[in-house]
Amino acid sequence: MFTLHKTDTETAARTGTLELAHGSVETPVFMPVGTRGTVKSVHPSELLDPALDARIILGNTYHLFIRPGTEVLNSFGGLHEFMQWDRPILTDSGGYQVFSLSKLRKITEDGVTFQSHLDGSPLELTPESVLEIQRSIGSDICMILDECPPYPAEREYVEKSLALTQRWAVRAREWVEKNRPPGQRYFGIVQGGCYDDLREKAARDLVELDFDGYAIGGLSVGEPVPEMLRAAEIAAPVLPEDKPRYAMGLGQPDQLVELIARGIDMFDCVLPTRVARNGTAYTADGTLNLKNAKWEHDTTPLGAPGETHPLCEGYSRGYIRHLIKNDEILGLRLLTLHNLFFYLNLMKQVRRAINDGSFSAFKDAFIRRYRGEDLPTQNS
Repeated sequence: MFTLHKTDTETAARTGTLELAHGSVETPVFMPVGTRGTVKSVHPSELLDPALDARIILGNTYHLFIRPGTEVLNSFGGLHEFMQWDRPILTDSGGYQVFSLSKLRKITEDGVTFQSHLDGSPLELTPESVLEIQRSIGSDICMILDECPPYPAEREYVEKSLALTQRWAVRAREWVEKNRPPGQRYFGIVQGGCYDDLREKAARDLVELDFDGYAIGGLSVGEPVPEMLRAAEIAAPVLPEDKPRYAMGLGQPDQLVELIARGIDMFDCVLPTRVARNGTAYTADGTLNLKNAKWEHDTTPLGAPGETHPLCEGYSRGYIRHLIKNDEILGLRLLTLHNLFFYLNLMKQVRRAINDGSFSAFKDAFIRRYRGEDLPTQNS
């Protein structure tokens, strides 16, 4: 499934290729988020176009389970056919909703019972049922069910949560052994909060179950950035070199580069599309909030050719601000395409730098420019 090509000599950054049922994926990779079977405001042909060339996208098991539901997905032969997307799809397990919808759920040994956020109807997710749902979705990569502890959380709570997540992982592995559909791959999820020994234990216990890949979960839940990076530093070296490593739900561009330096291969995050809808653009010099009055008369393009999506070339910051201030759909479309281009192009630059041996210098220069400050040390 995963071929490791090159590891940087000064960091743990690496390049590789995932071979999945619906195509190959070069890593490090950023996966645009298509929660409900669509990347918001973007046509699939735009994702396929060489300007973006998104090789894999992410869907949300919880939301697809609620609507349209497995009956509809089965009738279409899965999400690929339903949304007319013929490249790989990774789906989460619903575990993040266990965290984010804490007021609507109850965790038991068997799984998680929910009230639907739409109509309050009762729902249940178990280690087995989330894999059944993902079988209906037809995911290329399926995540197992886990509990994501909040931050901060007492050690006693995290220990109990981690033990439950591990028991769920054993049940998921048993389901896979009996029911694995052709072409589907399964990733375990390393939890453990901000406790180094628990993170290491979680990683070692999951490796013994021999999943196809491993995710580092429970990040970006309110913890300081140094603690988030520390969690990756502890877990990644324990995970097998010949299997992919995925940091779930992250993050800002400089954080991605920092995590790549720590040996992480895969990322997803809603930020590129979410902040676009709020009028914000990512650039090599940081973010631009185009709602601010300072851009009203600015004739500067959003980005030079090669620094923005081709459909955005030539449009001034002042014009895009005008569109956003007036809630024009074109404005959010342009910013969404621009932000996705920025993230996906960043991954292309990273892969090139790792392969030609210049990643460490690239990392330092990118982060210094993006943050507009001197670069902190890797272990800061």
